[in-house]
Amino acid sequence: MPKTIEIRFYEELNDFLPQGKRKKTFPHTFSGNPTVKDIIEGLGVPHVEVDLILVNDVSVSFTHKPANADRLAVYPVFESLDISPVSRLRPEPLREPRFILDVHLGKLARLMRMTGFDCLYSNDAADDIIIRIAAEEKRIILTRDIGILKNGKVDRGYWIRNTNPGKQIREVIERFDLRRHIRSFSRCMHCSGILEKVEKAEIEHLLKYGTKKCYQDFYRCTSCGKLYWKGSHVERMQQEILNILK
Repeated sequence: MPKTIEIRFYEELNDFLPQGKRKKTFPHTFSGNPTVKDIIEGLGVPHVEVDLILVNDVSVSFTHKPANADRLAVYPVFESLDISPVSRLRPEPLREPRFILDVHLGKLARLMRMTGFDCLYSNDAADDIIIRIAAEEKRIILTRDIGILKNGKVDRGYWIRNTNPGKQIREVIERFDLRRHIRSFSRCMHCSGILEKVEKAEIEHLLKYGTKKCYQDFYRCTSCGKLYWKGSHVERMQQEILNILK
């Protein structure tokens, strides 16, 4: 016999729903004995975006199987709010958040590294590689592909709503409460490794004549060895960061 429940999604979870089901309670009819996770993802909402499910005002896990006439309320991830008294469904927020970005977010990766966030990116990384690395290194997946977030192996992930890179990084900073983590020009733009100051004499043989003559302060990536100095482009990048943080 088919069952019908009443369900409502809150806040940004509505982004995944068709217009007629947003910000309202609506009936949902189904057959068989699916879990609430199956029902939620069947409606288009990735499980990694969900942090709390109430069935008849009682918190439940993803494996709960609703009965006919149950009332479901589905809430998004609370990165900065303690809801420990109830059944939180997502892992605890990371104190030092680290990210891995899908192939659609190269410009966002550049901006995140520029502002000091540890983020991995490759323009040819397959979804299964991204998922494996995210699990092994406890990284949050940022993506424009909702499908990857529905993979059962994904613990932490977020669907980027905006398409403009400047708006995307502001979205990430606000979503994960990252302003206190910003460390501009502290990471390598090439690989996201940490930059450390290096004595000019140590790397002088690697510099072109003009660079050697005009600059005194240098930094080296501790991961890939790439060298950095405060050239004329830095002022433009600093303004770009200021615009991001407005």
